[in-house]
Amino acid sequence: MKQTANAILMIRPVAFRMNEQTAVNNYYQKVLDGLTPETVNARAREEFDAFVNKLRMVGVDVVVVEDTLHPDTPDSIFPNNWISFHENGDVVLYPMFAENRRHERREDILDLLEERGFAINEIMDYTSAEDDDIFLEGTGSLLLDRQNGKAYCALSPRADEELFIEFCEDFEYNPIIFEAYQTVDGVRKLIYHTNVMMCLGETFAVICADCIDDKQERKMVLDNLREDGKEIILITEDQVNNFAGNMLEVRGSDNRRYLVMSQSAHKSLTPAQITQLEKHATILSSSLDTIEACGGGSARCMMAEVFLPKQ
Repeated sequence: MKQTANAILMIRPVAFRMNEQTAVNNYYQKVLDGLTPETVNARAREEFDAFVNKLRMVGVDVVVVEDTLHPDTPDSIFPNNWISFHENGDVVLYPMFAENRRHERREDILDLLEERGFAINEIMDYTSAEDDDIFLEGTGSLLLDRQNGKAYCALSPRADEELFIEFCEDFEYNPIIFEAYQTVDGVRKLIYHTNVMMCLGETFAVICADCIDDKQERKMVLDNLREDGKEIILITEDQVNNFAGNMLEVRGSDNRRYLVMSQSAHKSLTPAQITQLEKHATILSSSLDTIEACGGGSARCMMAEVFLPKQ
């Protein structure tokens, strides 16, 4: 099983803004004062286009799909929460916490991928869980160690334990379950997505262990990473606030590995951390300031890896 993909799906925004429905438990979102919605969307599109360009320059196969104005999907720029693609040709659809995010699921995107030569065998659809207010938001909630058959999940209102275990049974992953917290106005609150505080590369893991308040859970997570031979790069909660946990390793031309992150994440890293990371992959960063502020997500959230086989 491959851990890193050469192809990724990205959705170009048409009406990006701060989503009031996700702000209830995504504490990274901010209102940018004095900016019209049009300006916010224009800036987000500029950041998006520059980011896609950087990825393509190093040989990443980026499938860009333009979003539609209707229905209203302010968070469509983060497709990794509603869909994942697997090497056996499976496509998984996930139940989403925010009602307006459920409209992001589009069948025409699957048609487009097939037109691009990707093979889709089966669609696994967990979205009926939304009827019971049960959610599992894709590779935001799940961090898949495909090579070692493990899935890491920080439980939250957007990541249900029972549904996570069901997913692991269906796809033969060993579930690693814990809770991760951040401090909001002096109070410890659950982090909404696992991929904000943790990144799994082929030979390394970036993680904010300080977010895992329970010592036994923290030890269990770190032990699992170590036993799979991953070098652990620890980051601080302050670095998590700069989206340093929200990275993704991808493959460019000549199978070269790149660790993709935002400029704010890159700037927050210490020289020692950068040296550690560069042993494993070449760092590629791009400015995503508007997207991070209004969307409360960063580089990793914008990329849905396409592991599907070619037809």
